[in-house]
Amino acid sequence: MSTPPRTGLWLIGARGSVATTTITGAAALAAKLQPPTGLVTETPPFAGASLPPLDTLVFGGHDTASCPLPKRAEALAEAGVVPPGLPSALRAELACADAAIRPGAPAEACDRSGEDALIDSYAHDITDFTRTHGLARTVVVNVASTEPHPADPEGPLPPSSLYAAAALRAGCPYVNFTPSTGLHHPRLAEAARAAAVPYAGRDGKTGQTLLRSVLAPMFAQRALTVRAWSGSNLLGGGDGAALSDPAAAAAKNAGKERVLADNLGALPEGEVHIDDVPALGDWKTAWDHIAFDGFLGSRMILQTIWQGCDSALAAPLVLDLARLLARADEQRLTGPVEGLGFYFKDPDTGPADLHGQWRALLGLAERLTPGAGDAA
Repeated sequence: MSTPPRTGLWLIGARGSVATTTITGAAALAAKLQPPTGLVTETPPFAGASLPPLDTLVFGGHDTASCPLPKRAEALAEAGVVPPGLPSALRAELACADAAIRPGAPAEACDRSGEDALIDSYAHDITDFTRTHGLARTVVVNVASTEPHPADPEGPLPPSSLYAAAALRAGCPYVNFTPSTGLHHPRLAEAARAAAVPYAGRDGKTGQTLLRSVLAPMFAQRALTVRAWSGSNLLGGGDGAALSDPAAAAAKNAGKERVLADNLGALPEGEVHIDDVPALGDWKTAWDHIAFDGFLGSRMILQTIWQGCDSALAAPLVLDLARLLARADEQRLTGPVEGLGFYFKDPDTGPADLHGQWRALLGLAERLTPGAGDAA
């Protein structure tokens, strides 16, 4: 029996909480140490889609951090993000992934004169990883901290866009799981068309916005007028520190607002506030206050509280997207992949409501099934 081809997963921000949870989780699932809770691609609708098996995924990435993955995983276990004992049981797998991590981009955008050399260097890291490990293909996923949107579209590329350009140059499928600019920079539009690879983004929909994509259509479908929709996020860890920058927070909130505007027809009054609370670590509390009118102008209120761990919510989605993009690449799909809006606050294509996005995702699963769209 032939050995199935292996697929690379190259993570931008490879030593962060989301990446570490993703790598630890994939290794745990491959070893049958944990069930695939939260992994949509392990549910029956995707059984025939020929997605890469979890035990064929190989991890590497870029990061500016130096803390080794085994130690980072131990810290997440102490915080309750991953089960105790799991990092020690998977120490060899984590060390192997850590050995494939390469130094990342500087926090600040470089001068335009130095961009091409940086992009070339990052693309070389990715192609070398693919070649060294004998991989059929590598999917690049950005899970780094949120950066502000660039003020000048003709200025230097921000780090997220340097990585996106490197993925294109390496001929790799690309996912932007963050609200950072990434592949959406106007200077990369032509390169994206020329690269002819599948891509998806942006900003993974893990908690508060996931709930908004369910509730907003409910109000619209029941003809209830939403007067105001306000929210607050309390979080710590790297995300909390990054989003304490007002410009980064604005980039994050843009996707949250788009979900409301697209589903309600207009953006209601209210704002989302993001507060850095270091004591919360990797845990987050999101609160929404919705003021709406009922029959005869009766004024009503709905409040929701979402408490969870973003890393544990995000990791299975990262694995889903990597597997789906790898299969899309195998079927020679190019450009923004139809049907992946289910995973994003600010999707490239498709409906804005979760039910519509779910139906579109099931349609993608059907198209990925052998015989439905494979090249002759």
